[in-house]
Amino acid sequence: MVRRYLSVISLEEARALVERSFQAVPRVVRAPVGTELIGRVTAEPIFARFSVPAIHISAMDGIAVRSADTVGASEQHPVTLPDAVPVNTGNIVPPGYDAVIMIEDVWVEGETYTIRKPVSPWQHIRPVGEDIAESEMILPRGHRIRPHELGALANYGVTEVAVKHLRAGLIPTGSELVPPGSMPPPGKVIESNTLLAAAILAGAGVEAFRYPIVLDDYNAIKDAVRRGVEENDILLVSAGSSAGTRDYTADVIQDLGEVLAHGVAIKPGKPVIIGRVGDKPVIGLPGYPLAATTVMREIVMPLVARYGLPVPRPEGLTARLTTSLHSDIGTDEFVLLSVGRVGDRWVAVPQSRGAGIQMSAVRANGYMQIPAPKEGVEAGEMVDVMLTVPRAEAEEAVLITGSHDPSLDHLADLARPRGVDLHSTHVGSMGGVIALKKRECHAAPMHLLAPDGTYNTHYLRRYVPDADLVLLCVAERQQGVISREGLGFDDLPGRRFVNRQKGSGTRVLLDYHLAERGIDPASIPGYDREVTTHLAVALAVRTGEADAGMGVYSAAKALDLAFVPVATERYELAMHREMLDDPRVAALMETVSSETFKQILRDLGGYETAETGVLRELRG
Repeated sequence: MVRRYLSVISLEEARALVERSFQAVPRVVRAPVGTELIGRVTAEPIFARFSVPAIHISAMDGIAVRSADTVGASEQHPVTLPDAVPVNTGNIVPPGYDAVIMIEDVWVEGETYTIRKPVSPWQHIRPVGEDIAESEMILPRGHRIRPHELGALANYGVTEVAVKHLRAGLIPTGSELVPPGSMPPPGKVIESNTLLAAAILAGAGVEAFRYPIVLDDYNAIKDAVRRGVEENDILLVSAGSSAGTRDYTADVIQDLGEVLAHGVAIKPGKPVIIGRVGDKPVIGLPGYPLAATTVMREIVMPLVARYGLPVPRPEGLTARLTTSLHSDIGTDEFVLLSVGRVGDRWVAVPQSRGAGIQMSAVRANGYMQIPAPKEGVEAGEMVDVMLTVPRAEAEEAVLITGSHDPSLDHLADLARPRGVDLHSTHVGSMGGVIALKKRECHAAPMHLLAPDGTYNTHYLRRYVPDADLVLLCVAERQQGVISREGLGFDDLPGRRFVNRQKGSGTRVLLDYHLAERGIDPASIPGYDREVTTHLAVALAVRTGEADAGMGVYSAAKALDLAFVPVATERYELAMHREMLDDPRVAALMETVSSETFKQILRDLGGYETAETGVLRELRG
């Protein structure tokens, strides 16, 4: 029998439940003063064991004097001192002397010292305890220790510090899991969720311990959970939190303790379990990576913060959303975003919302929350964004929206050392034209074939007629039929096909040649099956899901597939002219024009680079 969630509570209720269910008292350990102390949180105040300096010392190279002996000294009435002692910086000032005169202000003749201005008591002397006095507090409790404070602690006689300590155990469950570093066979996946969770916990100073993979066996999971509760302050169990026939986590927690909640109205992350064994929290994480990430951020880390550990708070900003997003009422949904500053405003481009698409998190630099009472957010609406990178890094983002090409990955790699963080969104050439019209991207990659045989300018004049635009040529590239058998264009009728999305330049090119040859799209099985990248086309062909697809030569070459050329097209980045003044775009243009990038294109194959870096103007 398939088990159902015991209950589904709101995110607000889940946080309140966690807060009232656990005392969250951290253990205290004593740690030696050393680099491993950085980031730890003090559990009690720290006091200096001795004064620094421990005795009066000179702050200058000069002579120690009695200030009373210098009274009346001037340029007109120099004073030869009856008693003075030479001292260097850091030397002890002998008893009875209460000032130091810099050697530059002293006229030395043999063993006599003459001065021409008086000094005040304690001038150029570091008195006892000037830095810190014995028993004075160095750091209060609850302070996160910073690198520069290690030297101070050592200098003030501290050899060890009482710090808060929290240990979290992470148990990965699932018979389908294999450890990182191995190629998973069909039906298996690499266990990465506990690695992800451990990294998030470590960022807050939590000691995270990852246990070995536990197979889908009730008793094995029960033994692992029992041990994990004994050895840790918090226990996280990865996967097995849904309602399938082999999802045992909730039953195990209930057997050993109590399930407080099974199911929280968040997306992704609904199957989370909040449980308690003894007085310790046991959290069941969903198996999908993005769902696990959401639960860590929204539920687990607030719990960690209650133990007094420093949980980083993301920086926020307001941005214009490029795409309408529907959301279910009653569910708090978190959407990953690529955020960039275009002109004088921030723009947010949603990433894929699939809970298993880890690359969405890799590509994103922020996220937004669609609150439970809302049905969604409209395109063009201003939304609150939480950054997952420092704001300075978000300022480096360049939004590339439009047609996909494998060369964009290499362009992003080469541009990164120039301070450019390229974020590509694959919406097809026409999608890029619309984003360009709305000024929601820095550049729109496109390769749209017009009826007159020209590329790109026809569509830009039609859809962005009043704008001053420029087109930067990335390359002229070969498009053709990708297959395992060397199929040509005329072989497509009756063959299983995988297509690119409507509005993409590849789809326009395909339809142009179908019409030219009088081939009915309905005669091609799979014509309506759409993917968003050339590599996705090649993958569908290589796995046997399709016999053929239309794509660039470099994608066919990368997956060792046959390629029959159909056309050579111009692949360009369209931009508003004022973007040329943006230093990020200027750096991107220099990268495109570089010999390094051109050589990469030649090595990939299927690209002609004679026009690479050439700029065309299109005035409104």
